[in-house]
Amino acid sequence: MPRSDTGPGRYTIMVLITEERNVAERFVGAPLQISAEELSNRRGQFATRLAEEGMAGAVIFDPASVFYFTNFAFIPTERPIALVISHDRRSVLLVPRLEREHAEKQAAVGEVRHYDEYPDAVHPMAQLALILRDLGLGTGPIGADHDGYISPWGYMGPSLSEAAGVRVVDCRRLVQEQRMIKSPSEIALIRESARWGNLAHTLLQQYAKPGAMETDVSERASLEATRAMLMTLGQFYRPLRGSGAAAGFRGQVGRNAAIPHAMTINAVFQEGDILVSGAGATVGGYDSELERTMFVTRAGAEERKYFQLMLEVQDLAFDTIRPGIECADVDRAVRQFYKDHGIEAYWRHHTGHGLGLEGHEAPFFDIGDHTMIRPGMVFSVEPGIYVDNLGGFRHSDTILVTENGIERLTYYPRDLESLIC
Repeated sequence: MPRSDTGPGRYTIMVLITEERNVAERFVGAPLQISAEELSNRRGQFATRLAEEGMAGAVIFDPASVFYFTNFAFIPTERPIALVISHDRRSVLLVPRLEREHAEKQAAVGEVRHYDEYPDAVHPMAQLALILRDLGLGTGPIGADHDGYISPWGYMGPSLSEAAGVRVVDCRRLVQEQRMIKSPSEIALIRESARWGNLAHTLLQQYAKPGAMETDVSERASLEATRAMLMTLGQFYRPLRGSGAAAGFRGQVGRNAAIPHAMTINAVFQEGDILVSGAGATVGGYDSELERTMFVTRAGAEERKYFQLMLEVQDLAFDTIRPGIECADVDRAVRQFYKDHGIEAYWRHHTGHGLGLEGHEAPFFDIGDHTMIRPGMVFSVEPGIYVDNLGGFRHSDTILVTENGIERLTYYPRDLESLIC
């Protein structure tokens, strides 16, 4: 595919639009989002687990988990939002008055209730306690992902256990375990995300030339890929959480590429720069992760050596992942590779993490995570090598665990020659 820096990437965009013309058939005319029926089944499954664990119900505060159970996406502020699920499958979403119409339109939930404001004459947590009593949950014990609402926006208030006068049990494990296994609908959304992340990254590579500015290239690629999504998917597209496609470098340019979680430095690309890129797209609230190590016009012998080692260790991780082993086993094999090749000093982080509604989800490919790998889990696979005063080397791919191994959902070229800008 051409890598010309002239024009707005129309060739690349039109090729992908042509490939995507079958989107309506793939999704049988339905919007790209989780159905109300599936959301109801999720809450039913969760209610069954609550009952098995001896909990009368649960309160969910985490925005991603509220979305997981209801399709309600919102901007978290100082105003508490909470989802109550009872052991007998009833559900109530509590929102501030300013969110009521929004919630009634978007949330697939049994009932929406509101409070006037925060902190107001009657505190929102008192309203939540009333909901628990109305649902017959006032005697507890009650599950919760947090013992009360938490927010960095200046919120203060009583804990859930204080407000409701019940024993609160941490149920984050139950929520996380349920979210770990993706349904066919979730996998379809992640797969679609990977397609548009691929386009965003293609444009990113096209525009990454000597003399170009990091932020300009990132914004240009992201905007054009997002416009292509809207042109192609049209009425089928629902961003819900986040918006469109995005690609960038997050400051991992040149020697700064040796910092795994760098921040944008607005670099001007120079010949020989190492670039660690990232791309993805939000579709129906779900994301994928695509990262590549690229080189501006050329790669030297030292860079090629570490690039090849990075490819080999990622291949090792791919080959190790399979159902029935622990997440720790994958990371253990990867860390052994670093030891065997004398590059332990260049290790910085675990092998990968779960993906879905959030960029990082449980479980993790880490020696401390003993979660059993199961079909339906979706992960990033991203072992990196970080050499001070040289740069960083990291590919990240989104993979689906299958009955027999894995399927790579991201498919951008991985070889060095394809990644010369």
